[in-house]
Amino acid sequence: MENVFGKKNSHNKFSWENLGDITEGRGNLGEDMPVLIYRLMQYTMLDVLSEGLGPEEANEYFRRAGFLAGTAFANNMLDLRVEFSLFVSDLQKKLKELKIGILRMEAFDYQNGDITLTVGQDLDCSGLPITNETVCNYDEGFISGILYAYSGKKYTVREVDCWANGDRVCRFEGTVGE
Repeated sequence: MENVFGKKNSHNKFSWENLGDITEGRGNLGEDMPVLIYRLMQYTMLDVLSEGLGPEEANEYFRRAGFLAGTAFANNMLDLRVEFSLFVSDLQKKLKELKIGILRMEAFDYQNGDITLTVGQDLDCSGLPITNETVCNYDEGFISGILYAYSGKKYTVREVDCWANGDRVCRFEGTVGE
């Protein structure tokens, strides 16, 4: 299998099981890691992808990776069989527990599936300098993947407000469709 730069990959394709037993492997250090280190990995990876592919294509790869992660997260960490309000409550608890962010549901249209939600204290951007842009492309994919795992419907999720453009929460709008 080739990667986006046309080189052969020597590692396995993603699967939840390949994340390993973190408790066993990090017995002394534990599961926690500073947000700074997570962002260091994320933003250097985005820089390298942007350099090789261009910024728009790099952002799209981040969305695709987020979608894969969101789908796996939902399938392995959430109860997908409960009714919608219980699902959202479970998702809120899990995102807060894992220190990913504080989810708030602003609107959900039961007719067409359109959704608006916010994530406060977002792992990806809260505290970033203001650059007048939205930067949470990975989160767009992550939320889209979670919604897909729950509903079986493809969602397009886009960030409309972001810490990096001067807001205090990240606001995402999702629509069902291609």
